[in-house]
Order: sequence, then structure tokens, then C-alpha cells
Amino acid sequence: MTFIIQIKTKKMKSTVSYSQKNEFKVIVDHTFSDLVSSKKKADKMAFNQHVLKIVPAIKKYINGRLSTAIKKGHFSQGKYRADDFIDQLFIEIYDHVDEIKDEKQFYLWLFKKTNELLEDTIVEEEFDDFFFKIIDSYSRPEWDAMEEKFTKDADGDFVMIEDLDDRSYNHNDYTLNHVFIEDNEEELTEKLDEEITEEAIDRHIQMVLHNLPLPMRIVFELSTQQHLSLDDIAEIRNSSISEVQSLLKDARRALQVSFFNRYMNSSNTK
Repeated sequence: MTFIIQIKTKKMKSTVSYSQKNEFKVIVDHTFSDLVSSKKKADKMAFNQHVLKIVPAIKKYINGRLSTAIKKGHFSQGKYRADDFIDQLFIEIYDHVDEIKDEKQFYLWLFKKTNELLEDTIVEEEFDDFFFKIIDSYSRPEWDAMEEKFTKDADGDFVMIEDLDDRSYNHNDYTLNHVFIEDNEEELTEKLDEEITEEAIDRHIQMVLHNLPLPMRIVFELSTQQHLSLDDIAEIRNSSISEVQSLLKDARRALQVSFFNRYMNSSNTK
């Protein structure tokens, strides 16, 4: 990698509040004791009603993984739906909720179990880091062409989740402050924020993440969208903290380079 930048944004027009995006964890925390109580009473109807409170956010996570798998060619669109995995998750939660000691462990367990269910079904491609290795060589026209193809390929994504009332459940709302986290390039960050729309920023980040190796994508999403710590992500992935830290650093570095080369590097427009 020939170019590395790290930035922290001061006033991002596209910033999403932590409290808003962390609402799911609050719901999970409040639901855990109700689930344990319902299980002790063998009240499956009440138990299922409590599980339904946490389904929308889990379904969003599953739909994101399925969408990527379809684009990668693992299986055809419509072969699997989020509800296929949600149904199994209901069973897993009922079978194991009384083995979980507290709400924090339950929150992590949900993502760990969901990942296991997905990975039992989705056959991942061989690790291919070609894109990651040459990402700093792409010119703006190449980025533009890549986004055009990405947008075209994404046209049918919402068909897969037509059962959702709110289509935003498949949208992660990525912003510049998910990518730039240090304090030494504020001028560049402000320039990007002024010149690029919120939608363009989000679309670019999603496009780059789509092309990055799977471990980087998952770690970046768990960190930026679920606000999980390195320790928590390591537990979910059954890996070391240093490995998670390295994956997150590499994902951010790739995104930083892509923004610079596409929007700021005037010499890279061949």
C-alpha cells in the first residue's frame, strides 16, 4: 500500500448519532430478562413476542450478508430469504437463552449464532486479496465505472427483502467519520464532506467494502454499525484481538486510499 491517511472529522453533515444506531443494543438488553422469564414459565407465545422485538435489526444484518453472497455468485437471488435464518434463530434462542449469563453476553451471542447459521449455508469464495493489493492504483474513471456496475448489479437487492415494511433495514448509512478517525487531515476531510453528497459517500463506501475480503467487511460493519469493541468482535469471530485490529485497520486504509484517489488526487484521472 503506497498511501495511508487517517482522519477524524469535526463537523460531518452526514454523521449518524451513536445513540440512534445503538438502539438495537438497548432493545436486546431490555428483552433478555423477559426471554429468560418466559422460558422459565414455558410460555412460548410470550417468548416469541419478545424475540420479535429484536428481529428487525438481525434481519437487516442477515439481508446484508445475503445480498453480498448473491453479488459474489454464491447462489441465485431468491434461493434464501432472511426468514429462513430467523426461524432457526428462534429455535436457537429458545434452546440456549437460559445458558447465557447476562444481557451483554446475549448481545454478542446473537451475532455469533447468526454468523454460524449464515456460514453453514453460504460457501465463501477462496480468499482473494487482489483488489485490496492494487486498490491504490485505481484512477477516478475506473472508480466511476466500478460504481456504475455496482449500482446496476444492486438494482434487484430489495426484491429479496420485499417482506420488510422499511427498506432502510438494508441500508447501513456509512459516513466519512466511519473511515477517518484521526486528527491530522481535517482539511482534506472537510473538503470531501463539502464536495460529495451523503448518498455518494455511502455508496462509495459500500462499493469498496463489497470488493474487500470478507473478514475485513464483517469486522468493519460490526465496528461501525453495531458499535462493538475489538474484544467483542474477536469473541464473535473466534479470533485474536490483534487480528481484528489488523483487519479493521486494513479496511479503513483501503477506504481512505479509495477516497483520496477518486476525489482528491488530480493526477490519478487517466
